[in-house]
Amino acid sequence: MVVVASLAALTGLPAAAQAQGSDAAAPSGLKRNTGRLMLDYQTVRVRGDSPIDLMGFHYYAPVTDGISVGAGIVAPLVSGQYGGFMGASVGVQGRLRLGGPVVALAALSAGGGAGGRSPEHAKKLSGSGSFVRGQLALGYDTGDFMLGAGVSSIKFRRSLIDSSQLNVFLDLPFTYLTGAYAQRGQPLPPADDQRAAREMGETVLSLTLDNYDQRNARGTYTGTVRTAEFQFSHFLTPDLFWFANFASAHAGLPTYNQLLGGLGWRWQMSPSWQAQAQLGVGSGGYAPEQIDTGPGLLVYPKLSAEYRLSRTLGLAVSAGYLTAPKASSRNVTYGLTLSRHLRAGASGDTTSGPALYEGLRVTLLHQSDIQLRYRDVARPALHMLGLQVDMPVSDRWYLPLQASAAYTSYLGYPGYAEVFAGVGVQTHMAPGERFQPFAELMAGANVHGKGGKVNAGLRYLLDDHLAVSLSGGRVQARSASGGRYVANTVSLGLDYRFAVPTR
Repeated sequence: MVVVASLAALTGLPAAAQAQGSDAAAPSGLKRNTGRLMLDYQTVRVRGDSPIDLMGFHYYAPVTDGISVGAGIVAPLVSGQYGGFMGASVGVQGRLRLGGPVVALAALSAGGGAGGRSPEHAKKLSGSGSFVRGQLALGYDTGDFMLGAGVSSIKFRRSLIDSSQLNVFLDLPFTYLTGAYAQRGQPLPPADDQRAAREMGETVLSLTLDNYDQRNARGTYTGTVRTAEFQFSHFLTPDLFWFANFASAHAGLPTYNQLLGGLGWRWQMSPSWQAQAQLGVGSGGYAPEQIDTGPGLLVYPKLSAEYRLSRTLGLAVSAGYLTAPKASSRNVTYGLTLSRHLRAGASGDTTSGPALYEGLRVTLLHQSDIQLRYRDVARPALHMLGLQVDMPVSDRWYLPLQASAAYTSYLGYPGYAEVFAGVGVQTHMAPGERFQPFAELMAGANVHGKGGKVNAGLRYLLDDHLAVSLSGGRVQARSASGGRYVANTVSLGLDYRFAVPTR
């Protein structure tokens, strides 16, 4: 499975191509950053049950020589009947070169996840939903990539999963270019513009409302699954691209989720119209008892036609066929997509003038839902890790997209999750100022169904790239049966702010 999650995309992967040539000697507003993508695989023993295989995708960014921090996602493919199981984590990794191409690796991470054959089985398989994972391995570094193997251990709290096993991995280094967040909206100097055009390609960020119309469904849920999907696409050539797609249901079967990666091709039909075909492979589902994706393996071919609304925005309609090859789930799909095109080079763009800096802000969140009530009954507090991406519209206005998952149980079950998107407003900051109030209004869904969220807080700038924030708010959602979820929220965030060249 080529699982290229949005975690890497949102930290600057638009320039994931390796740098070519040497840096210009003159001062430059562009900074070359480094990172590593790691794909790994292991088969985990489950006490008294079938094993579960976990394919992982992890992104690591260096903080000092030999030490990196990162985040990752794991999901099953072909073992057991755990379709819909998924876990996300944050952690630290250390590397030590032992001599020549041999490298020793050690990693430790923690996070949350859930899944099982049914909601009741998920209590046994996933416990509270929180887990820790460790890895010790040796790798052979070729310079372009690293292959290796070792031992990994994973333990879910109060669950059947507590196992150590062989782990194999592929590690891919990359570089990318970014500018300072304060430079957003400014044109690149000629030398930087030429450098960006030479070293970077086109990237597309897409938000899709997709619909999965089940055919001959064998699970207990037979209706249409309606999802919100975020996709990151990066072009390797003017027409060939790879992509990563994360989807979560907002209606039909809330918290159905899937993670796909793959390749696609684009045909430019006219200055205003383009067609695309893509093939995704990955993992997803809810519980095989309710929607039968078996062990989780999914294959999703899709066609789309996009109309160019502006130089950077496109609106597309799509149709596809989502299938679980090792199970019975078959779905005809149709959707509507809004895309934001980030073009660093001149390929496919006739606009004159240099590229501009486009600002992005990525926030790692810890959120607690307190004074929580469901069906007018007080419930224990719920604790979550989340990721938020803010796309500035102006100095004051931005568009937030937020996804969070719990590492504590809810109503006795693991696997609470929520997805929200909307509009945010913040104060304009003069040079030298460090405090910035902000407020957000968002709509989305949690495990019960559609809901809304309001949030307000204060951000403190540590430097041009990093900031911390503290905020509070209120979230509400309502299930199809009328059950009302309401809670006050307290969130602590760490922001990474940057800008990427685009035309």
